Amino acid sequence: MELENDMVDLLRDIKGLLSHQKKVMNVEDLVAYTGLSKSKIYKLTQLRLIPMGGNKHIRQKFFDKDIIDAWLMGEPNLSDDFLDREFNKQLPRKK
Repeated sequence: MELENDMVDLLRDIKGLLSHQKKVMNVEDLVAYTGLSKSKIYKLTQLRLIPMGGNKHIRQKFFDKDIIDAWLMGEPNLSDDFLDREFNKQLPRKK
């Protein structure tokens, strides 16, 4: 049983390393690559605060690794407080 767990862990590590080699990533790949939570990435995409591409015919988002690297090096504000404020700004105002 322990050997099976070790093999599963090793396969996860290999999968993570391989995802760093991709030029175009999906949300799952981006989570593994950046260490950001899936929830935070979805907030960033909804607020259009992260560079992304996509196909209007499908709902999946795509991220170019080189562009993401440049974006991360620009030290974007990723705090929960900032994201909540930005989200609230986009909510429709009551009349």
